[in-house]
Amino acid sequence: MTTVALITVVLIPLVLAYFAAPVWFAALLMTAVAAGAFWISLHPAVAIAAALIALPLVVAALPPLRRLLITNHLFDWFRKVLPAMSATEREALESGTTWWDAELFSGRPKWKKLLSHPAPSLTEEERAFIDGPVEELCRMLDEWQIYNDQDLPPEVWAHLKKHRFFSMIIPKEYGGLDFSAQGNAAVVTKIATRSSSAATTVMVPNSLGPGELLHYFGTEAQKKHYLPRLASGEEIPCFALTSPLAGSDAASMPDKGIVCKGEFEGKEVLGLRVSWDKRYITLAPVATLVGLAFKAFDPDGLLGDKKDLGITCALIPASTAGVENGKRHIPGGAPFMNGPTRGTEVFIPMDWVIGGQERVGQGWRMLMHCLSAGRAISLPALSVACGKLLSQVTGAYARVRYQFKQPIGNFEGVQEPLARIAGETYRMDAAHRMTLVSLDQGEKPAVLSAILKANLTEAYRRLTIDSMDIHGGKGIIMGPRNYLGLIYQSVPVAITVEGANILTRSMIIFGQGAIRCHPWLLKEMTAATSQAPDARRASHYKRINRLSANFTLIADATLLILGGKFKFAEKLSGRFADALSHLYIASAILKRFEDDGRPVDDLALVEWGVADSLHRVEEALHGVLANFPSGAIGWILKRICFPFGRVHAESDDRTGRKIAMMLMSHNATRDRLTHDVYRATEGVGTAIALKAFDAVLAAEQAERAVVSGLKRQPTPVNVDKLAAQAVEAGLINEEQARLLIEAQRLSAELIAVDEFDPDALMHAQFGEAESPLAKAS
Repeated sequence: MTTVALITVVLIPLVLAYFAAPVWFAALLMTAVAAGAFWISLHPAVAIAAALIALPLVVAALPPLRRLLITNHLFDWFRKVLPAMSATEREALESGTTWWDAELFSGRPKWKKLLSHPAPSLTEEERAFIDGPVEELCRMLDEWQIYNDQDLPPEVWAHLKKHRFFSMIIPKEYGGLDFSAQGNAAVVTKIATRSSSAATTVMVPNSLGPGELLHYFGTEAQKKHYLPRLASGEEIPCFALTSPLAGSDAASMPDKGIVCKGEFEGKEVLGLRVSWDKRYITLAPVATLVGLAFKAFDPDGLLGDKKDLGITCALIPASTAGVENGKRHIPGGAPFMNGPTRGTEVFIPMDWVIGGQERVGQGWRMLMHCLSAGRAISLPALSVACGKLLSQVTGAYARVRYQFKQPIGNFEGVQEPLARIAGETYRMDAAHRMTLVSLDQGEKPAVLSAILKANLTEAYRRLTIDSMDIHGGKGIIMGPRNYLGLIYQSVPVAITVEGANILTRSMIIFGQGAIRCHPWLLKEMTAATSQAPDARRASHYKRINRLSANFTLIADATLLILGGKFKFAEKLSGRFADALSHLYIASAILKRFEDDGRPVDDLALVEWGVADSLHRVEEALHGVLANFPSGAIGWILKRICFPFGRVHAESDDRTGRKIAMMLMSHNATRDRLTHDVYRATEGVGTAIALKAFDAVLAAEQAERAVVSGLKRQPTPVNVDKLAAQAVEAGLINEEQARLLIEAQRLSAELIAVDEFDPDALMHAQFGEAESPLAKAS
């Protein structure tokens, strides 16, 4: 009896912890258990065990007592072990805001609060722009020709300027479109389903750069002069941040400007003499206005006593004497304008500093302010666009392409990657849409932006590889018929820019998130250094709650044990980043399902996405505990957080099959998944894939009749003969025969790859001009 009572007493708090019961409830219950044990005169060991468990719970449940006995002493110790923060680290940590990420860090996310946020929507003006100028732009684009020419056609550049594509973030008072974050992303997404080169050209001026910096930090004179010119396309901007010696660690840039006096327009004025060497700068070869980040120094004390003024941002006309622009890099698979920019001892007046003289040294804060939102828009939009396009064309290809007398999509080995493509796309879009809503509500969620950038571009890479595997040789042989090869080649661009994913995952998401989103950690560091869902979906909410509580407990324990050393525990940080990222993504999936009106047909995508994300969360936390700094504490935490071991399995095969079959037919779920994908009507790329898909589905009944009646499978080789025999036998009519022949003709077109005569090969790769590679210096 005593043994059973002791086991029960120990199990009660474990069960309460597993179900994330409130601390006050646990304290009250264990106090009652202890009192009851004394009252009914159980063995003293039982009562003492219950009291020992109840005591810390009571302390934790009463804030004044907790602060007196624990918190104050803990903070005193924590101050001693906290890592020192540099000025740039502090500015990065203080940039932006927190949103649902802070709820996940609390361990008890408030779902009603999340579900009360509005569903994504576009304004009438934004929808008209997408259906008008954007649709027209997509008809003008030919990615293979852009690849050959290594540039957009002149008429495309003219269209972009005429319709003010570069002004989506510029207010209307300065001639801009002033679109919402959702509108901005929708434009980029639609263009990217046709051409990643064109999408990149459009998204860069509408992201981190002169336009955004001027809008938030420019002087009135700077805004009035530059914003209308940027909006109309009269000025083409670039922003130069990355240096050969400062990539992901941009704050260590060697580029510098010395405060001095110099001559400008015939007068001696105060300014800076700037030297820089930047690379990987999008639009630099064609830019008329160079936004530049550099470190400012004041050795002669012209601005005050401080010598090292810090990172500063300035706008420099590309025509300024000493500015070197024009040379190009050639990004793999997406030949958008990109190249180096350099300058030696270029004198700029103080008025060219963004925000004027008072903003000298504030550049890093300005950049972090803009980046905290910008990373959630452009590259995630590019990733979502790829997912939508590949869901559409890969599903079509898997239905049209026959092997062993049936569509390859009927084979389980193909259905598995097909399901991943659709599942990844659904949850990418869900996470992106939910975050865009927060941006339009005024949030600047720095941690969530990093989560989206890293996780969505990684998903973009995975689903591109899956699509390549399904297409086989079709995706390998380059040419205008290959709608996949250039996408595959360009994936590393998205992975690398705006913060390489390796460092974003291992250093930023959890490293910044732990401090920025924690209920008290950022404040303490600053002080030290200065609708109800149905039952099935309800289980998902509970599982996320439970994992959120586990995440918070394990994270707090890790931070307390490692203190300042955690800054260098990048593997642990990376695992925490994975857990936090997929807690957020799983939340976004549930929010999207609610926003879409709970369409029953979408449940397979919901189940796949949530199951896969929670499996990843669980695996990440198990990885942390397996490598916990203290083996003993890790063992205890594992028993508290995962008393039943691993319980979150990946999605099952049945769900995957449902998703694969969905991609290979016309249905509302497929339409929602691929919404706003540009549908080409001409050419031999995606246009043929979708025409063949439609034709094969239209001829399904006729094909079944021929196979059943003649016991032979129609192919492009035998279809004319079989169709005639089937009509003669009364199996199909003339119209069905026509549909069958057209389906096989288009299938042959889709399966075909490009061939080039040797003499035409150079032209096929580089056009009539000499190869850009041959001109490289």
